Amino acid sequence: MDQITPPVPSRSTRIPGIDRRAARVTWTVALTLLLLAAVYAIRKTLFLFILAMLFAYLLYPLINRIGARFHPRHRGGILALTYLLVLGILIALGIAIGTRVAAEARQLVAHPPDLKGFLDRIGASHPFLEPVIEAAQDRLNEGSKEIVSLAPRFSLHVLAASANLIDIILVPILSFFMLKDGTELRERFLARIRPGTPRHRVARAVDAVHLLLLSYMRALVVLCCTVLVVFSIVLSAMGVPSALLLSSIAFLCEFVPLLGPLGAAIIIIAVSALSGYTHVLWLVVFLGIFRLIQDYFISPKLMGSGVELHPMLVIFGVLAGAEIAGVPGVFLSVPVLALLRLVIDGTRFRPEG
Repeated sequence: MDQITPPVPSRSTRIPGIDRRAARVTWTVALTLLLLAAVYAIRKTLFLFILAMLFAYLLYPLINRIGARFHPRHRGGILALTYLLVLGILIALGIAIGTRVAAEARQLVAHPPDLKGFLDRIGASHPFLEPVIEAAQDRLNEGSKEIVSLAPRFSLHVLAASANLIDIILVPILSFFMLKDGTELRERFLARIRPGTPRHRVARAVDAVHLLLLSYMRALVVLCCTVLVVFSIVLSAMGVPSALLLSSIAFLCEFVPLLGPLGAAIIIIAVSALSGYTHVLWLVVFLGIFRLIQDYFISPKLMGSGVELHPMLVIFGVLAGAEIAGVPGVFLSVPVLALLRLVIDGTRFRPEG
């Protein structure tokens, strides 16, 4: 008598009342939302690591070239010495420039721009603007009272920000470990992917992102340093008050895409005009010529084809980044958009030059 073998349940057996495809989509959406919530919850820590990564990319060409000349067994010590030397030079330059900037800032605070006198001069030379001048002066008086009332609150914000000074110490430490172990981490990550076409594609994508970030940080630093050097020389030669202070403000604003240079130009023109500088028109001409050269000649040569974005897209990214994550969102808007473009296009990044 034959023995009846019970049927083995197949892997495709469906649970009554549940659609497998719908269940898979639901789980995917739920996990995605959970991941986004986790990213939002640790956004400050992520921004700290991103800053460390960008700082590592800033020093990567120099550190990598020096480390390649030595045996891998001694590479860690050589990297540490080189890293400390570079940090020491950067700190020394920062202190040297910061001392003069602080002196000009104290002088500007002691003798602030005379906005009331500026408005009076405009009203005297253009009598038809007197109603507008009077309204501006009334608004200025109200604004000065609001500033005085906000001073204690601003002091509290400064004290709260000083509690995050530990981040300044953590960024270079994290950057060193990224520089030291970045290649090994990359190889370990690729080793976990199935050999063949999938690993080749992932490796190519990782290399494309690596080149894009290298190109972006190189371009950003060169552009910012160009602003600091050229503005310091030209503004000092033109006799603009607080030239180094204004150049330092322009240097910092250059890190903010598109809107930063515009804000820096407005600040420089406003402070110069209110301080009684008599060649404001020539200052406007210089800023316009420099912006044309910077945006249409220097920047395209430094930026790779994958980093260049349409100005309208950059504005959208800056505003959206500010709304989502504040100042960190503004700072990271362009590299995030460039990475998204790289993913969507599915092409390799080719830096210029």
